[in-house]
Amino acid sequence: MSAPQAPSLARRGAAAAAVLAALLVVPAVASTYQTQLLTYGLTLAIAALGFNLLLGYSGLLSFGHSAFFGAGAYAVALMMRYLGVSSMELFILGGIAFSAVLAALFGVVCVRHTRIFFAILTLALSQVLWTLAYKFFWITGGTDGLRVPFSKLTLLGGLVAFPGADAFAKFITAYYYYVLAAFGVCVALMWLIVHSPFGKTLQAIRDNETRARFLGVRIWRYRWLAFLVSGIFTGVAGSLWVPLNGLTTPDVLYWPQSGKIVFFAVLGGFRNFTGPIVGAVIFNYLEVYAVAVTEYWQITLGVILIALVTFLPSGVVGSAARLSARLKRRREAST
Repeated sequence: MSAPQAPSLARRGAAAAAVLAALLVVPAVASTYQTQLLTYGLTLAIAALGFNLLLGYSGLLSFGHSAFFGAGAYAVALMMRYLGVSSMELFILGGIAFSAVLAALFGVVCVRHTRIFFAILTLALSQVLWTLAYKFFWITGGTDGLRVPFSKLTLLGGLVAFPGADAFAKFITAYYYYVLAAFGVCVALMWLIVHSPFGKTLQAIRDNETRARFLGVRIWRYRWLAFLVSGIFTGVAGSLWVPLNGLTTPDVLYWPQSGKIVFFAVLGGFRNFTGPIVGAVIFNYLEVYAVAVTEYWQITLGVILIALVTFLPSGVVGSAARLSARLKRRREAST
């Protein structure tokens, strides 16, 4: 088995190295605005990675992942507003803690159910959190939200700061590399998780829950752990997203944000590892340019997404992989 796998692993490693090399030179060849857009895409890709651990590998569709994304975002905003914290590393730790506690509590309720019941429970709980953020305006700022100015942010334990009114370009470049490093760590961790015995067990439960139960697998425990890990990854994404956005409001907890995260996975292809990453980046660019082109951007974006899903049912990455395999078989048949 090891011989056939070696070339595949080598190709994947080479492809990953090529993508990383391309990402490293982006700030040097792209404008500040384009670098900012890609930074947004990378933060959303981390959320998509976390979400896909549930949908792609556990077979659980969550409509409430905005709760964890918002938990990470609000953790940063609240720590800056009320604790005077400025370190991004502490913000990430706070986002992890906040989203982990939330995911642990939500998971106890949700993972006892599957299919539509699981989806509705996650949606309902996330909406409760949105209501709390909306109503407790004296803490959360209500619809005005909480500002997270980049000028108060420090990276790498205070070694990198952004004082002055003309520091925006410097911030975007430095923060891009910071998010890229975090993205690389998250991708590596998720790769290890889904290819570990834990990940393989999740896939076994997804494919045949009854057989897994007869084999002695504790279904509830594995699903709860998957829910917890998924929530933490999504919380990290929210923590990285809010300094770039500069503001967090209850909208980040509302159900359309959950819908976007679902669409990241569907658009890229949730049956493969890289699909949600690609889907998140593509969706981010589609949304931004649709808003810039027309005032009817919701309709335009909806038509584009419906067309993509209709003609690429296995997602962008899944369809590309199928096309590549088909072309390879044709070449082999012709020779």
